[in-house]
Parts: sequence; structure tokens; C-alpha cells
Amino acid sequence: MTTPVCTSASAAAAPARRSRPHPSNPSYPSFSSYVRARRPVLLRTARSLTGNSSDAEDLLQTALAKTYVAWERIEDHRALDGYVRRALLNTRTSQWRKRKVDEFVCDELPEAERESGESDPAERQALHDAMWRAITKLPARQRAMVVLRYYEDLSEVQTAEVLGVSVGTVKSAVSRALGKLREDPELGLARY
Repeated sequence: MTTPVCTSASAAAAPARRSRPHPSNPSYPSFSSYVRARRPVLLRTARSLTGNSSDAEDLLQTALAKTYVAWERIEDHRALDGYVRRALLNTRTSQWRKRKVDEFVCDELPEAERESGESDPAERQALHDAMWRAITKLPARQRAMVVLRYYEDLSEVQTAEVLGVSVGTVKSAVSRALGKLREDPELGLARY
């Protein structure tokens, strides 16, 4: 024998809610496991945006704090890197806008990766230093695009998505930035 169950008409007519993964669901990574796994890559992005290790640590910490607050609202956890990169960029942009002094060339740079086949590490370091000084001279928006395209190795489409601009804007801004880098006298001397 079955027992009749009454439901209200509004409950029966209500659309089914999208189910979101619960934090206890194994396919839903924990915040701490995400940070442990992705921290080195995200810190490299932060270093590229700031130019030194201590500012990069602060920037990453702020972006991760923003991510933690929004963790339950982020629907697609496959796109977490993009979310954190966007938080890094937005935070850094806010810092640039709040600065009252011009940016300056810093003494400490991220360590250069050694590549096999190149002869003189001192020449490589000199070129790396000259390149970074030239990049820091670029306007903030162009610098962000160059960092995302060439240091983070994102495509033009991915860079446009992270920055919230069109692909054409990325192409033209990167082209202008590369033109400025080609004209930088310090890079001209480092090439020869």
C-alpha cells in the first residue's frame, strides 16, 4: 500500500535548481590542495607582474585571499588558474593606480632558467636584466599583456579573456609593446 504525499503547487512548478558540487565531493578540490599544487606557477605570474619576490608574495597572498572568499561561488573549478590570474592582475592594477611615485627598476629579478646550448651565463643574465628593465618601462597595460603572452605563455585569446579585452586589443597592444622593446637602446647594446 502506498502512502499519498502532498506537495504544494508552487514546489511542483518550481524549476529544478542546478546542483553545485559540494566541498566534500572528491571532484571539488579543496582550497589548500589547490594552493599547494599551483602556488609555484601563480607565484611566477606574480613575480612577472611585480618585478621582485617580496611584492610578488604579497600580491599572490592578496589574490588568494580574494579567491578563498569566492571559493564556494566559483562554479567551474577547472578555470581556477584564470580566476586567480585575473585576481592578480586586478590587484596589481589597483596598486599601480594608487601609487604616488613612478615605478622604478628593481635590483632583484626572478632567477633565469638555464638553457642548454647557450655559452655564457653572464651574457644571458645581462640580456635578461636588460629585457626586464625594458619591460618595466612599458605602460602597465602593455606590460601586463607582454607578461601574460610571453612569460606565462598564454595565447592571444587566453590573454584577452584574462584581461577582459578583445583579441584585437591584445594584438595591437603587444605589437606596440614589442616595437618599444625593439627600440630600447639598452636592449640594442645587449644584443651585440
